[in-house]
Amino acid sequence: MKSLRIIFMGTPEFATASLAKILTEEYQVVGVITAPDRPAGRGRKLQESDVKKFAVSKGLKVLQPVNLKDRDFLSELKALNADLQIVVAFRMLPRAVWSMPDLGTFNLHASLLPDYRGAAPINWAIINGETKTGATTFFIDEKIDTGEIILQEPLKISENETAGNLHDRLMHLGADLVLKTVREIEAGKVMPRKQKQPSPLKTAPKIHRDTCEIDWNASLETIHNKIRGLSPYPTAWTTLINGNESTQLKIYGSSVEKASHNEEIGSVLANDNHLKIAVENGFVELLEIQLPGKRKMRTKALLNGFHFEENARVR
Repeated sequence: MKSLRIIFMGTPEFATASLAKILTEEYQVVGVITAPDRPAGRGRKLQESDVKKFAVSKGLKVLQPVNLKDRDFLSELKALNADLQIVVAFRMLPRAVWSMPDLGTFNLHASLLPDYRGAAPINWAIINGETKTGATTFFIDEKIDTGEIILQEPLKISENETAGNLHDRLMHLGADLVLKTVREIEAGKVMPRKQKQPSPLKTAPKIHRDTCEIDWNASLETIHNKIRGLSPYPTAWTTLINGNESTQLKIYGSSVEKASHNEEIGSVLANDNHLKIAVENGFVELLEIQLPGKRKMRTKALLNGFHFEENARVR
């Protein structure tokens, strides 16, 4: 096992891939910091984070502080005597934490910084129609995602790629970048550079429910990008008006058809196993949807048992 003492901080599956990668290379992870167990599901049973489950399976020491400034936590963290701290999909750290190890604390971010700083870089890159994104490692400082860049790796976004697919590809690309960063820090080869401030700066703020509602007056491409940029989570949605009933509809997949037409924007066209919505410069075909209380399904399956009225529309 290598002598470098590492503390790893992360919570979701995206972070687990990086932890697994550095363990595979026999780096010494002396502690794992992750979120406290939280109640989830109908039974409100306590759920462990993906990182905790993996760390426990590997016999690693796990800390789950509620408050990162807590004196007892800081004492326990200091006692681990780490040379380096790695952060992947965790939370903002106070100076007392990120400044503790001699070799610093670096973070993996799923974008080519400085663009798409914030909580949802994968979603916003697709929502905005980007054709390229990537991963960045950088040393943490007082602000969010502003520290000096260590390494970057670009990644092409496929034409109809969803946020879910891009998440998985960036997860593995990021794990490789984390390992490469650790090796360069260990070898003393790192030459960090300050982030430049482009104008305008593209950001990636947290996504809320209102962010996910589709504006059918937007362009064909904008609507399609929003659907795939929010799929499979947190999912684009719209309100379906079908006769006298109003229903929320989640949309997981779509395709586009550029065409001139005389249909009213938002009109629903359901026929021949196809479900299309009329927009300004064509039609958005809905490929995978979910009605309240129902499972997610392909549109073809829905049309076998669901009747759309002639004046059905979305808004």
